[in-house]
Amino acid sequence: MQVAKRFRPHRIAAPLILLLTAGCAATSTENYSEILTSPTRPDAEKALDAVRKPNEVMAFYGVKKGDKVADIFASRGYYTAILSQLVGPQGLVYSANPAPRPELHERVKQPSMANVRVIDGPFDKLALPQDGSLDFVLLHLDYHEIASEVRGPMNQRIFGALKRGGSYGVVDHSAKEGTGDTVAKTLHRMDKTLVIKEATAAGFRLEKEGQMLSRPEDTRDFSVVKIRDKSDRFVLKFVKP
Repeated sequence: MQVAKRFRPHRIAAPLILLLTAGCAATSTENYSEILTSPTRPDAEKALDAVRKPNEVMAFYGVKKGDKVADIFASRGYYTAILSQLVGPQGLVYSANPAPRPELHERVKQPSMANVRVIDGPFDKLALPQDGSLDFVLLHLDYHEIASEVRGPMNQRIFGALKRGGSYGVVDHSAKEGTGDTVAKTLHRMDKTLVIKEATAAGFRLEKEGQMLSRPEDTRDFSVVKIRDKSDRFVLKFVKP
């Protein structure tokens, strides 16, 4: 007579747990649609999404709930608001401008942006914590606006703020290679190679470059202020070793 094999639940439990874990991981991506279509976002900012592609940019940088992040040269808070919702109540967002922007100060009074801390002041003395506690810092479309003598100390402050493995994202309008920052005030563009040189001089390592904002047809010889939304934009991810 054949003896029935004893049922051992642990043989099923282990693979089942792995399957459930994998399923959770597959569905844990951020709900960008909910964030970007929020009724609290100004229509003027929603209109910029098609060109700026914040869902692809944030996914590229891997921002997640609970992260401590910073938005440098935040202006009215386009990315500050998005980051605030991405990191959630357990996260923290530092929003920096070289001079106070009253509209941003008013905006962060919203209960949904209680995790935002506005830090105004010169970027060579950028008021980020220097304890290596941040996960991500973003400087979007304004690296070219910062004076050369300020960028070095600013990059060093950002380096000090990030934890090991933390990332520094720089997105800007592409200038012709070899032009450095000579067209920063006229065309409002920046040479990508100069950004890489300055960031690596501060101790960062270039990890990768995103292509989601690339426009190969851009001749890079016109002002992005006069002709809007037609520029090639580089998306760089630097990492603190």
